[in-house]
Amino acid sequence: MFGYVSRRVLSAIPIALIAVTACFFILRLAPGGPFDGERALPPATLANLRAHYNLDLPLIQQYLLYVWRLLHGDFGPSMVYNDFTVAQMLWIGLPFTLMLGFTAFVIGTIVGLVAGALSAVNQNKWPDYVLVMLVMVGLVVPNFLMAAILQLVFGVYLNWFPAGGWQNGSLAHLVLPVTVLVLPHAGRTARLMRGSMIEVLGTNYIRTAKAKGLGQRLILARHAIKPALLPVVSYLGPGLSYLLTGSLIVEQVFALPGIGKYFISAALNRDYGLVLGTTILYMVIILAVNLLVDILYAWLDPKVRYH
Repeated sequence: MFGYVSRRVLSAIPIALIAVTACFFILRLAPGGPFDGERALPPATLANLRAHYNLDLPLIQQYLLYVWRLLHGDFGPSMVYNDFTVAQMLWIGLPFTLMLGFTAFVIGTIVGLVAGALSAVNQNKWPDYVLVMLVMVGLVVPNFLMAAILQLVFGVYLNWFPAGGWQNGSLAHLVLPVTVLVLPHAGRTARLMRGSMIEVLGTNYIRTAKAKGLGQRLILARHAIKPALLPVVSYLGPGLSYLLTGSLIVEQVFALPGIGKYFISAALNRDYGLVLGTTILYMVIILAVNLLVDILYAWLDPKVRYH
């Protein structure tokens, strides 16, 4: 297993380098720059700023300098937030973003697994129809629209939960944003679990277990749930990445102090360092999560063994 993990880590290095290179050149070659505001800066001031951030160097030299600093753990300075480096900005927003994303991930996964299993056991009955309908609502309505609807209904009209902000660490402020993130993740998980469970329940060994007189709960617990989880486990890695990237928009809509607040502002103001730093951070998280999912998949499926 250690050798497999090592090979996966080594194989991820070229992917990471390609992603960093693509993001770097796309940002630098796009029209505009971090100092192109509504009011033009004096030429001397603009030249000093460009020299300070090494923007006066040839593009390939800027790239090599950035990669060299990145290998030493330096994400560079922020071009918008002058008092902070990129690493400091990420450290400020990362804990909240991870807390929001992982909370939605855990709740959405549990809700999706339970809903999918119940739907499969009651296939073509009214619980199945109700659960499928609820799942489709979470899938067809995009995050930003669902966030606005929940804000308006539960935050403004009913006044059950805060419509936005994060004051004194109150958990009530997390109810609506977590719900927005949970709905699509739970929907995708439930659909995968339902289809996989229906397929497993129709296999020969499940019919044999029923013929031996085993109860439905015992069959589900011992023989059906574990193989039915395999397609769901394959989705958990990309599913968590969807939640973390989707949380950027949700954080902006609900005015939450996560990375999304800084990332969107940096993208609008062409803060090269902060946009690249956020992209690299998310890439590392996603690669790590996918590695953990592969290890979990090998544990669930006895036929899969990594040497």
